[in-house]
Amino acid sequence: MINQPKIDPSRPQPTGRRLVFFRPQMDFAAVKGALQRTVGINTLDSREFNGSTGEMAETLSRGGAVYIERFRVAAIDPTESPISTAALQAEDSVIQVRPEFYLFAIGDLQQRYTAWAREGLKLLAEGATVALDSTRALATDVRLSEAPFGDTNDFTWGLTAVGADRSAFSGRGIRIAVLDTGLDLNHPDFANRNIQTKSFVPNETVEDRQGHGTHTAGTIAGARASNIGRRYGVAPDIELFVGKVLNDGGSGRELDILEGMNWAIDNKCCAISMSLGRQVAQGEKPDPMYEEVGLAALRAESLIIAAAGNESARDFGLIAPVGAPANSPSIMAVAAADPNLKVAPFSCGGINPNGGEVNIAGPGVSIYSSFPRPQLSKVLQGTSMACPHVAGIAALVAESDPSLRGEKLWKALERLARDLGSIRDFGRGLAQAPDAMAIS
Repeated sequence: MINQPKIDPSRPQPTGRRLVFFRPQMDFAAVKGALQRTVGINTLDSREFNGSTGEMAETLSRGGAVYIERFRVAAIDPTESPISTAALQAEDSVIQVRPEFYLFAIGDLQQRYTAWAREGLKLLAEGATVALDSTRALATDVRLSEAPFGDTNDFTWGLTAVGADRSAFSGRGIRIAVLDTGLDLNHPDFANRNIQTKSFVPNETVEDRQGHGTHTAGTIAGARASNIGRRYGVAPDIELFVGKVLNDGGSGRELDILEGMNWAIDNKCCAISMSLGRQVAQGEKPDPMYEEVGLAALRAESLIIAAAGNESARDFGLIAPVGAPANSPSIMAVAAADPNLKVAPFSCGGINPNGGEVNIAGPGVSIYSSFPRPQLSKVLQGTSMACPHVAGIAALVAESDPSLRGEKLWKALERLARDLGSIRDFGRGLAQAPDAMAIS
């Protein structure tokens, strides 16, 4: 296992590279010309799809730049190609030049920072002993309550709450991608299954050594008859595509994530589940690059579904804004609900104007799913756990009606959702599986 650098997810962390976002109407020649004039790059490592072989065609560059044609995004390494940001930004073809950031698995890392924040707030109000006891108790509050939903010997509470246990559909024939920390390919519920995989993390295989990816993939596509206990997979018969875009430490560069998204779209995945992101500031506007990425996916009949983030501490009055890239209007942002169908205390809310709203919710508290060997299963909580529930439901809806793709699939998910009240906290409500009848 490669030792990964420790990166603080509580604030934006640049990778050292620059991302250049070009106008959507610019062709490859215009992009290359702009980079030649401003950066001196003569060759680009262009990520293009070879339709005849179904594989990515990669042309190695000597200029320190990578370009993703579909998204009109180039990544430039200043150590190989000195950059004049001002000169690039002055080009008519360029919309934005900014640092490339790390994105993170929305889970344990953010949960730790949230716990520390809660302790600090409680310390100010009531003192150290009460604060520490209260924080430790938070994780068990929901499990001890008399909730309307709970795990049984047959199903997790999440599957029951979204109706996957009663649906006539299983996702058969539908391609769904999960972009995360990879997958334990020899897990008893995934071994010998036909799963398409690709690692976009340099020097790491698709094998999941962090656990987050195996857990989210399990919620989407865990086996109908699990080898480890109750059923936890929403859509057990989908064609699963696993892209490793986050390293073994749970962080990933934006370019690697964009390449994973491009790969999933090229492989005609109906939905792309991304339980990853970064925090944003209150009032921060959505990134125009991710807005175009989401639109490009929708045009290709692929829906990007992303976790809203875990930075809130609602039990102390703190509601954090939906994180990036989920805060883009063209990307479906997923909040987390608990077994009482109340908003999870950590779940981010739609408080930022001009985008940044929550679109839908999924089960995200005390979620049982697969985990890498030898543990095999684990109970986790977060919007990371809610997001794959919605992606699994998207597969069921897509199977129910072949015309529901892209934006139509988005609207169908919203029509089916169970209203839980607050649009700020739940969007259109809790995602619901289709029954045997066609969706009108």
